[in-house]
Amino acid sequence: MCAVLSVNVYNSIVDTRSWSANIPDSILTARNYFQAVNPGTFFRTASPLNQLFALAALIAAWKSGRKVRLYFGLALLIAVLTDVLTFAYFYPRNEILFRAAQSNADVFTKICSEWSTMNWVRSFMLAFGLVCSMKGLDAYYATYVGQIITPRKFNSPPPAAQ
Repeated sequence: MCAVLSVNVYNSIVDTRSWSANIPDSILTARNYFQAVNPGTFFRTASPLNQLFALAALIAAWKSGRKVRLYFGLALLIAVLTDVLTFAYFYPRNEILFRAAQSNADVFTKICSEWSTMNWVRSFMLAFGLVCSMKGLDAYYATYVGQIITPRKFNSPPPAAQ
């Protein structure tokens, strides 16, 4: 989740500013740049892996209690919902920006602005999913590992060797 979030934030800070810098020329430059690979190349691998890992965490921790299931379930739901948003919202706009014969500067400006705004929404969704994953790990740790490892006081000597 962290990798997907990081690249998504990078897209918002670097890519969308570059695309919007001098429309329509900046869009044409991005089209040329993205001919070999584009951010979608990363996301087509990372997003399914993100969902797979979220599902694996949910399955592995299923018997760990309701709280753990809730957090890992929310992380999986967010991972799936961000992909739904990507397919429903971003792909059609990417098609217009980077593939279609369209070259109207007003259309490009409007789509870049919408794309940028919604990408921050997607980033906040991913950040929430990441927090849910971390809270799930924390709840799992508190349930199991905390029972196995008994913390000792800071200044107390270690237990005597036998």
